[in-house]
Amino acid sequence: MPQELTAQTFPEAVNKDGIVFVDFWAAWCGPCRSFAPTFEAAATDNPDITFGKVDTEAEQELAAAAGIRSIPTLMAFRDGVLVFNQAGALPRPALDELIGAVRGLDMDKVRQQLASQQA
Repeated sequence: MPQELTAQTFPEAVNKDGIVFVDFWAAWCGPCRSFAPTFEAAATDNPDITFGKVDTEAEQELAAAAGIRSIPTLMAFRDGVLVFNQAGALPRPALDELIGAVRGLDMDKVRQQLASQQA
């Protein structure tokens, strides 16, 4: 099951080693409710990955700090680096493809690209 993330737990969750997927959602959001079972199933099928959810109503400051403009928004972090950020509910095949892509990233190359962009 995905874990609920708050302003207090979010930084620790996304800055650790490994892969973390975060779903920004709200109870009133129809697409968020339809994406929830897909996200939960992916969490069950990938126990080596951390899946977290941020309730944008309860965590408005966190959602604002994360730049959330529409929901659902899915973010993926790997070893503390944001590697994916997109609004919209993904169908399960697309989510599985994304999980595979994040697993396959060469993080040394990602860090080199980030460093060259900041230079």
